[in-house]
Amino acid sequence: MDKLSQRRITDARTLRAVAHPLRISIVEQLTVHGPMTATELGDRLDESPANCSWHLRKLAEYGFVEEAAGGTGRQRPWQITHLGMSWGDEEDGPIALDVQLAGRAMTEVVVGRELDRLLESQVRAPEEPAEWRKAATASQSMVWLTAEELEAANLAVREVLMKHFDRHQDPALRPAGSRLCALVGWGVPTYGLADETPADEAIPAGEEG
Repeated sequence: MDKLSQRRITDARTLRAVAHPLRISIVEQLTVHGPMTATELGDRLDESPANCSWHLRKLAEYGFVEEAAGGTGRQRPWQITHLGMSWGDEEDGPIALDVQLAGRAMTEVVVGRELDRLLESQVRAPEEPAEWRKAATASQSMVWLTAEELEAANLAVREVLMKHFDRHQDPALRPAGSRLCALVGWGVPTYGLADETPADEAIPAGEEG
């Protein structure tokens, strides 16, 4: 099995094409379960095969999925082309406004889905064994950081989040008793809560204009 790479999206059209709840659900299902037909996806997502087929073709148009071996018509299986995706960084230079807006829409869809998962986990917590109730948690903090420290913190969190990502593609790497878990993290400046003037730019006491 060829190892799939993560896809970094840098154009607005591609971001808008995938920023749709059902399309993201389809990509998730294919990531977790492997190649599936439109009919199988419809059964899992409570959607019609025709609707799943239409969205699969759109995802294929933008390179997110491709036909897998075997089957014909709606019974042909589809598979993902990349394992995970990223967007919204400035690695290739300043981000154009249309890409910023499309990236914001994509982030809203993804974060909304993860919030739903968090709330569902809280509702279902009483059903879980004690070790899973103890393991599942949510953390939040606000601290004073420089831009460099914030970047370092985000990179450290990303390293933790991606540490076992290869277990998606290779089930043999999954230890006994493991379950699919959602890990979410972000570090951003706050607005409107504290003085947003960086400390080194603040006017010293007694030198007001």
